[in-house]
Amino acid sequence: MTTLEKLEELVYVGFKETDKKWQETIARMEKLSQATDKKIGDLTGKWGHFVEGLVAPGVVRLFSERGIVVTDFARQVERQRGDEGLEVDILATNGEYAVVIEVKSTLGMDDVNEHLERLGKFARFFPEYHNLKAVGAVAGIVIPKNVARFAYQQGLFVIAQSGETVKILNDEKFTPKVWIADSR
Repeated sequence: MTTLEKLEELVYVGFKETDKKWQETIARMEKLSQATDKKIGDLTGKWGHFVEGLVAPGVVRLFSERGIVVTDFARQVERQRGDEGLEVDILATNGEYAVVIEVKSTLGMDDVNEHLERLGKFARFFPEYHNLKAVGAVAGIVIPKNVARFAYQQGLFVIAQSGETVKILNDEKFTPKVWIADSR
């Protein structure tokens, strides 16, 4: 075997060893990434439940102040219709209204648009409320002014953190949009 052939063999063996180490490193990084994603997901879920826990106790008071005396409310209400599902963070009802509330730690424009879509589907997924006026609300710890204004313009109540509790940001002139629930 010539010196050049020996050198080529050493380079080839070294390359194979480096490639093997690189593949092992990639596999470890993928496992670490999956574990990190799971931990972030768990943390995000816990943070979401915390924010809902901040909003939920104020729902009865807030809407009573607006003339909607809530008699029942539930958190994390889910329905499935075939392949399609709908989740409501907080559902507050009385004999006249169903208040459908979406809660986010940071409320964005996409969240408002998704909630408007959710409200459009509400009657189909919750037919037991077909005789109630469905109104919507969005809530968040951080709500940019443009997002709050957009939600208001779309007829949604906007609920934000205020000190140790929450408040409705909409002025007294606000009239919520009513999604007629009878669309069976």
